[in-house]
Amino acid sequence: MTLQKTTHKRPTGRNKKINPASFRYVFRLNEEENNQFLSLFEQSGMKVKAHFITSLLFNREIKVVKIDKSALDYYTKLTELYAQFRSVGVNYNQIVKILYRNFSEKKAAAYLYKLEKETTQLIAICKQILELSQQMKQKLK
Repeated sequence: MTLQKTTHKRPTGRNKKINPASFRYVFRLNEEENNQFLSLFEQSGMKVKAHFITSLLFNREIKVVKIDKSALDYYTKLTELYAQFRSVGVNYNQIVKILYRNFSEKKAAAYLYKLEKETTQLIAICKQILELSQQMKQKLK
């Protein structure tokens, strides 16, 4: 007769955690930031720095900034257009001075009349731009 010994192996080592923290993040602080961090950690009364950091991260409201590509493009184009309007204004003043200096008053007035017509078109375009800007502002709210 052979005796068979049945042995039950018990798991060795630590008990397994229910929800193990398996993700790790590393960041570095300079001396001043480290002193400030340690001061805040001591004031918190917590014993584990990792718990302190996670409580800071997850118990505070974090502001999330979303960048709208179309709004950014619109802003860029509007800024460029504003710069062009400024240059048109400078050129307008220079043209008026040159007209009065080089032409008779009658000819200068005739050219200024043509320039005035073009300026009214620019004003109409400017009003359209302002309307579009208001629409964009409403869209972003």
